[in-house]
Amino acid sequence: MKIPKDQIFEIFKETNALLEGHFVLTSGLHSPHYFQCAKVLQYPKFLHLLAGDIAKHYEYSEVELVISPAVGGIVVGTEVGRVLGSRTIFAEREQGAMKLRRGFEIKKGERVLVVEDVVTTGGSVEEIIAMVNAAEAKLVGVGCIVDRSNGATKFDAKFYSVMEMEVQTFKEAEMPDWLKAVPLSKPGSRGLQ
Repeated sequence: MKIPKDQIFEIFKETNALLEGHFVLTSGLHSPHYFQCAKVLQYPKFLHLLAGDIAKHYEYSEVELVISPAVGGIVVGTEVGRVLGSRTIFAEREQGAMKLRRGFEIKKGERVLVVEDVVTTGGSVEEIIAMVNAAEAKLVGVGCIVDRSNGATKFDAKFYSVMEMEVQTFKEAEMPDWLKAVPLSKPGSRGLQ
C-alpha cells in the first residue's frame, strides 16, 4: 500500500527537508522548492519506511543488483538493496559523466533496479540506464522517493515513486523576476567530483 502523500509531507516538514528559496537543481533548472532527502534519510525509521516502500514494489522482480547515482541516491539505494537482499553499487561523476568506479561492475544478464532519491528530468537515471544497457544487463525498473515531475518523466522501464508532485521549475532564461530576486543556492551534487 502506497504511503499517503500527506504523511510524506509531514516527514519532510518534521525533518526540515522541504526547503524554500531559489535553488539550481542538478538538472540545471531553477526552482523555489528543494527536497533535501538526506535530511529525511538520516533517520533510520524514515529511511526504512521510504526505501521499504520502493523495495515492496519490486519484491517479485528478482532484483539482483540495485544501482544508484551518487550522491543523493546512495543511501536509499543501499537500503532498498538490503531489504531486497540484493547487491548494491553506485555510479559517480567523473569529468561530468556517470561512471562505475571502485571496482564496481554490472554483470551481463543481471537483473538491475535503478534507485534515486529525487527525479526531476531523469537525466542521471538515464545515464545509469545507458550503463545497464551497455553491460547487456536486464533493467527491471526505476524507483525513487520523490518524482518532482508529477509523472511527466518517463523511462523505458517500470517506474515507481513513493510520492509524485509537481514543483515549479524554470530554465534560466525563463525565470520570473520574483525568483531572480531571491538569493541563489545550489544544494545538488552535480558539481561534486
